[in-house]
Amino acid sequence: MKSLREFDIAFVGLKPGVHTYQYQITDSFFEDYGPQDFSNCDATVKLQFDKKSNFFLLKFEVGGTVNVLCDRCGEPFQLQLWDDFDQVVKLVENPDELNTDEDPDVTYISKTESHLNVADWIYEFINLSIPMQRIHPDGPDGKSGCNPKVLEMLDKMNQQNAAQSNPIWKGLDKFKDN
Repeated sequence: MKSLREFDIAFVGLKPGVHTYQYQITDSFFEDYGPQDFSNCDATVKLQFDKKSNFFLLKFEVGGTVNVLCDRCGEPFQLQLWDDFDQVVKLVENPDELNTDEDPDVTYISKTESHLNVADWIYEFINLSIPMQRIHPDGPDGKSGCNPKVLEMLDKMNQQNAAQSNPIWKGLDKFKDN
């Protein structure tokens, strides 16, 4: 992996309490993670790191924008990101045994560790901030932000499909009324 040292938190020297970190995330951050289905990432991740005696509470606040392709019309548009994620990190003697637990919000690290790298969580949380269905938001006039020509073609295709019935299913029509 490229130098992700800026995402290391040296927690050994930190006093107990809340510490705040802020990270600017651009496309270069994602180079080591392979191809992404978005571009022009301009995100800010604010991390509140609450150090306790044997565990840490991490609160990630994701904000910013990414460019994605619309699932309806295929045109690119800028998608707003905003989301919060919580993560608990516990210091234990045997982290390998405990990290097999089902709870993804709890991570176990060895008591001998001195640094915590948050890059993978930032990657994961930015991707989780992007919705599965990506459709242009409606404009101020209430109309779809999608390309009108594409919407018109989709409408015509839907009308054609509705007009045509598949002869394979014709025999099943008699069961509709039962």
